[in-house]
Amino acid sequence: MLKKIPTSEVKLGMYLQALEGSWLSHPFWKTKFVLTDPADLAALKASGVPAVWIDISKGSDVEAASQPASPPEPAAPEAAPAVMSVTPPPPAATPSPAPAPAQVPRARFEDEVGRAAEVLQRSKVAVIALFNEARLGKAIDTESCLPIVEEVASSLARNPAAFISLARLKTRDDYTYMHSVAVCGLMVALARHMGLSDAEAREAGLAGLLHDVGKMQMPLEVLNKPGALTDAEFDVMRSHPQRGWELLKDGAKVPASALDVCLHHHERIDGMGYPHKLAGDQISLMARMGAVCDVYDAITSTRPYKAAWDPAGSLQRMAQWKGQFDPVIFQAFVKSVGIYPTGTLVRLQSGRLAVVVDQNSSSLVTPRVKVFFSTKSNLPIPVQLLDLGSPGTTDRIVGREPPENWGFEHLEDLWNPKH
Repeated sequence: MLKKIPTSEVKLGMYLQALEGSWLSHPFWKTKFVLTDPADLAALKASGVPAVWIDISKGSDVEAASQPASPPEPAAPEAAPAVMSVTPPPPAATPSPAPAPAQVPRARFEDEVGRAAEVLQRSKVAVIALFNEARLGKAIDTESCLPIVEEVASSLARNPAAFISLARLKTRDDYTYMHSVAVCGLMVALARHMGLSDAEAREAGLAGLLHDVGKMQMPLEVLNKPGALTDAEFDVMRSHPQRGWELLKDGAKVPASALDVCLHHHERIDGMGYPHKLAGDQISLMARMGAVCDVYDAITSTRPYKAAWDPAGSLQRMAQWKGQFDPVIFQAFVKSVGIYPTGTLVRLQSGRLAVVVDQNSSSLVTPRVKVFFSTKSNLPIPVQLLDLGSPGTTDRIVGREPPENWGFEHLEDLWNPKH
């Protein structure tokens, strides 16, 4: 039996069937579960959600909720409740961010990388299914995307470097799908670093996941062409933002921000982008964020027609592309992935070479690295894990090194313990 109650009356042991209001306000991206975690209860009451629906046949009623009920077999997590606004709530109504993401203890890279790999695999399967529907011309079901973004955001909360660095390791065959998952993660990480609310970070992640859905309407011989595109083929590819927007606008409950990022993630600050040649503040904040995240993942990934660039070198090149990106957003992006992202080859003051394996949350220039080569002897040395931010560590990074200059082709063997 369902009962609607004010959020203030919610207690542990209740079975949450649905939440009232915009999904952007919700502290959870699932419903139909027994509320047993005090942190979840606190997040719900701080969220601004006005009321909830509970099922008293599966959990506690208002009068009997002082003690948590023994829950039945838990239902499988589902997507957000049916009530969902097409546009985000006005700023005045934006609730305080849910505390959970900021309070999750930071996991070490090696402890999170296995979980991140599992999230990536599940996300890949879900996105392939989603995009295959789009290839058939079917409207996108936004609610089916939310569990993907939830898992990605949870991994990022534990250790951003693990998910973001693994997401770079794509094959040519799965690039189109995994690029969308990677941009989802980069958008969430950037939004959090910019201090956006939890609701806005959710929007950013969803927009990143859906930004390239229009590519499913592109001819496969053009989308997967191993060589350079002809002018005619490039004109076809330039239509994918518009085609994606058309797919999304016919879907149910698609936020305006996701539509905007899909349509405008190839616009440039100098007005030389497409499809509408918008410039400066004519481009929304989310679309400007999407432009940076899209390009970074593209150039650091192996694509059908191009080998991947190393992450730090990619940032260096992007910084030189004047007029393409919002400079403030780009600076925030660099800080979100690290000046020396995981996987970067660096030279230390001692003359040794090392690969970055994890970021230091308190300093951009003192990541954890694995030392493995001596430039003095020009020979490999025993691998040593070194925390450059640890007290007493005297070595430091003096610069990045292009891996191709040294013939290092498989640095992921050093930084990725799951490789």
